[in-house]
Amino acid sequence: MSPSNASGESRLALSAGIACYFIWGFVPLFFQALGRMGVSPWEILAHRIVWSVPTAAVFVLLAKQGRQVAAVIRQPRTMAWLALSSVLIAINWVVFIWSVNTGRLLETSLGYYINPLVIMAAGALLFRERIDRIGMIAIGFALAGVAVQAIALGQLPWVSIVLALSFGGYGIVRKQVNADAQTGFLVETLAVGLVAVAYLAWLQGQQAGHFGDPTTAVWLILSGPVTAIPLVLFSWAARRIPLSLMGFLQFFSPTISFFIGVAQGEPFTPVRALSFALIWCGVAVFLYGAWRRSRTVIAAQKAVEAPAE
Repeated sequence: MSPSNASGESRLALSAGIACYFIWGFVPLFFQALGRMGVSPWEILAHRIVWSVPTAAVFVLLAKQGRQVAAVIRQPRTMAWLALSSVLIAINWVVFIWSVNTGRLLETSLGYYINPLVIMAAGALLFRERIDRIGMIAIGFALAGVAVQAIALGQLPWVSIVLALSFGGYGIVRKQVNADAQTGFLVETLAVGLVAVAYLAWLQGQQAGHFGDPTTAVWLILSGPVTAIPLVLFSWAARRIPLSLMGFLQFFSPTISFFIGVAQGEPFTPVRALSFALIWCGVAVFLYGAWRRSRTVIAAQKAVEAPAE
């Protein structure tokens, strides 16, 4: 690939990365709209799973990964990992949907701010990855921010903790699966799809479902593409731009959600402001550490590639 083509692909990958986090930042507004239509979090979750299946299938076909899907289904160990990851992401989705419809958008923002720091700590505990001094400082700021948030709420910010742990756990489990994002996502949604279909059939039988209304039905069907498209954009971008840059972009979506929560009038007391200030300090330290590590890697690569004199 020529330098100009490589540069063009990098710019396109950066645009894809920004787009996926932009969508994730504004997606609370989509689920809030469904909530105003009277759809419960569990019904939204079930439709999100069901309509993600055909969307994911389209992306698998476009990527010509049908054989990979068949190979994954024939591997019991891989299927077990994907079944676990599907449960974790379902927990994450339903807590997120419930939170954005009950005035807890700031708590969801906090959860996704601390998520990368949770992953860093999990890497040290589960995989014995070394955390340097900068990483320890970042985690310390995050713990302090969570503690102050607990004081502000009068209880542990369980929404933030569940979102961070479930999404962090999802990422850790998916690292154990040798399958592309599209393939894994399709198998995950298939794994819980039958349960979702059964629940929706029961709901409609009880005259409690909302799929009968044409407008609401369109919104519920759109929950599939809204779920799958940013995930595919993320997967495509992550393979083509440095992880340090993706690490920076991942704070884009909780920042958008944070401002949406404030604009919607969620309580933002001085104590809560202190909590977010501590979290943002942790994020800044985390990003500095990622930037410094990327500089070290680049310098090492240049040293290896330099011609011997």
